Amino acid sequence: MSTEPETTEEAGPGTPDTREVREGGADGSTDAGTEGRTEGSVAAGGAEGAEGVGASEDAGAAGEPGASEDAGASEDAGAAEGEGSPEGAEGVAGEGAGGAGELSEAEAELAAQRIERERIERRKAEKGGPIAAGAKLSGKAADLLAAVRAVESGEKPPATVFTEPAPAPRRPAPEPVRRPQPAPSPVTPAAPAPEAVDAVRRVLAEGGAPDTLAPQVAAVLGEDAGTTLREDPWQLLRVGGVRPEQADGFARALLGPDCGPDDARRGRAVTVWLLEQAAVAGHTALELPTLTAALGRQGVPDPDAAVQDALAEGEALVFQDALEEPGAPAPQDTDEEQERPVRVLVGLERYALAEESLADGLARLANSGPEDAGQAWEAVTAGLSGGAAELARAVAGHGLVLHTGGEAARAEPAALLGAARAAGLRAYAACHTPNGRSHLTAYLAAASGRAGEATGRPTADPARQEEAMGRPAGHPAQPGVEPGAHGVVTVSGLLAGAEGPGRDADGTLEVDLLIVLDAPQLDVESAAMLVESLPDGARLVLSGDPGVLWSAGPGRVFADLLAARVCPQTVSRVPDPGPLGELVSGIGVGELNQVAAPGKEIVIVPVRDAGEAVHRTVQLVADSVPRAIGVPADQTVVITPGHGGAAGTRALNSALKQRLNPGPGRFGGFDPGDRIVHSPAPGRTVPGVVVNADADGLHLSCAGAHVVVPRERVEGSVRHGWALTAHQAVGARWPAAVVVLPGDAAQALSRPWVYTAFGRAERHLSVVHGVEQALPRAVAEVPAKPRTTRLGTLLRTQVPAS
Repeated sequence: MSTEPETTEEAGPGTPDTREVREGGADGSTDAGTEGRTEGSVAAGGAEGAEGVGASEDAGAAGEPGASEDAGASEDAGAAEGEGSPEGAEGVAGEGAGGAGELSEAEAELAAQRIERERIERRKAEKGGPIAAGAKLSGKAADLLAAVRAVESGEKPPATVFTEPAPAPRRPAPEPVRRPQPAPSPVTPAAPAPEAVDAVRRVLAEGGAPDTLAPQVAAVLGEDAGTTLREDPWQLLRVGGVRPEQADGFARALLGPDCGPDDARRGRAVTVWLLEQAAVAGHTALELPTLTAALGRQGVPDPDAAVQDALAEGEALVFQDALEEPGAPAPQDTDEEQERPVRVLVGLERYALAEESLADGLARLANSGPEDAGQAWEAVTAGLSGGAAELARAVAGHGLVLHTGGEAARAEPAALLGAARAAGLRAYAACHTPNGRSHLTAYLAAASGRAGEATGRPTADPARQEEAMGRPAGHPAQPGVEPGAHGVVTVSGLLAGAEGPGRDADGTLEVDLLIVLDAPQLDVESAAMLVESLPDGARLVLSGDPGVLWSAGPGRVFADLLAARVCPQTVSRVPDPGPLGELVSGIGVGELNQVAAPGKEIVIVPVRDAGEAVHRTVQLVADSVPRAIGVPADQTVVITPGHGGAAGTRALNSALKQRLNPGPGRFGGFDPGDRIVHSPAPGRTVPGVVVNADADGLHLSCAGAHVVVPRERVEGSVRHGWALTAHQAVGARWPAAVVVLPGDAAQALSRPWVYTAFGRAERHLSVVHGVEQALPRAVAEVPAKPRTTRLGTLLRTQVPAS
């Protein structure tokens, strides 16, 4: 099994490393742990103060981060704001006590008040339940305490206090408008000390390595990085982008004749490096024979000793998972131990812990299915029909449910979301990208304005959804849609606490139902964070198309769950409509069919070489598609297999910029109006447009949000975005797509890649075809590359098969 990255896709700019997603969500913070979850719980803590959450859709919206800001005149919202920050809590506690002091104008009055307070304290002591200054009260309880204090101190007569008009009813509020902030770095530890960087720079110079690596080495190896690197030069492999042959040259320059291929330090470092490269390719662990074979190819004389050395030093972990032979009888409980075949796996600790935590959380949800669905769920199921009703019935009785289907099948979880929120449940849906979030929000907004639309039936014409949102038909749904509207968020925003519900005192999300769309894009670390955040009794629906490319990060969570069969699975029977739906559906089952396209929905453009492919692509985007189809260039996406090559994203973006937005690239290669993709963390890309640049960095407009990327991070996290890879485009759709297949891309093609790339088009698909018979061969014969994971085995030992 190869440990190289899949095809020519890249997880993101720079070194593929997903630890930022685990540790900081959208912020891209670094250390594995719960730092991102802690921040989310503090930021969203105000939801606890809102009373009646879950009683209605409006009340559920009040628990969202922006609710208290909109309902500033409401007493409950004011309490929620105080609860969300320590300063606010102190203000609520001290408001009543301070009011008495303001009215004390004479010594007699002060004495009377002191006597009155002593009497009140004695009465509280007799009851045995003193309230310590009311500091831990919120909402109506805090208001009542302040009113009692005002009456007892003489500040207000009882009649005026208890006859004040009730506050106006709260209404759902949009997400608060967040001010533009510099994009956070995906590596969040404190910058290394200048002394440490200088020490590393001196060691690098002695070994002939670029001194530009010094900050990275110091950040990875810590304060004693210079000493550590001098004692073990192969530690340079811990820096992203460094390969074994480069580390070997550095070690020879430092160690001289003492350097050799049999050095235990080299074997240990190369073992860890291979496991990191396996994670880039999607594996959470490697089988021992695969790992030792890869070590042999890297020139390690004794691969078994190298692995044992890495295990002894705690650099890696070893696992023995039992193998299930097809047709073998289940093991019997006997006194004698039966030998069962096992596979020995070796993996890095961070992925092993994430996978085990994910398995524990999924087992908790699957095993805690509610026996009584309750009246709210009866109302949900009663208001739906077809596939949406089938999905709702499964969710009503189980804590974990899987839902599969194509693009049109998203109408079923959308209908479930709308019905659940209408029944008063705290329900949310999380999408992979802002584009997917906006499309789902547009669907829900259009459906809520028409009686009977939220029944699980897809809309007949997507243009009607666009027009219902006040946009012309065919306009992308991204701009103008508030994040969090109708309970729709992104996975990264939910984990970071920037979108969706608040968290309770234990740090769990305040939800009754969470629907995760684009579930195949969940890697083990983000999935583990998501499941750990769900409270007991919550229901989780994982919905997605199993035919698309898997996650950019390690793992294949959705596929493992489908194969394990540890929870109910519902399959949508709603087909994708039109010629594009027919074409993509055929690809999903391994058939590249000729499809009638009377409205020019599908166009094949044959080319002879990569140069012609680039020329025809620019012509299609800038001229042919806008003129013949009516889709402007800024609503057309170009998809190609890789970044490099004569027709990769770099070459195509250069040609498209020259035609669509020519300029000198005075802002680090970018000009205002350039179409870009921003990668706040490896594996995550957000499309946007360059606005301008100043001393703070490059200003972008990404999915309706203003983002500032610091100057030092522009090169590593911002690319031109007219042309994308399929991995960058998954989870989003555009009115038109141009898929470029140059001749040198034949080896990169597979059925999931073609399925994903062709499925990004809503109205029109152009295929710049230069691979001849390699395309139908890839669709028919090349499935997804296998990934080695442990999730399925872990689940089968904890959850009985359903």
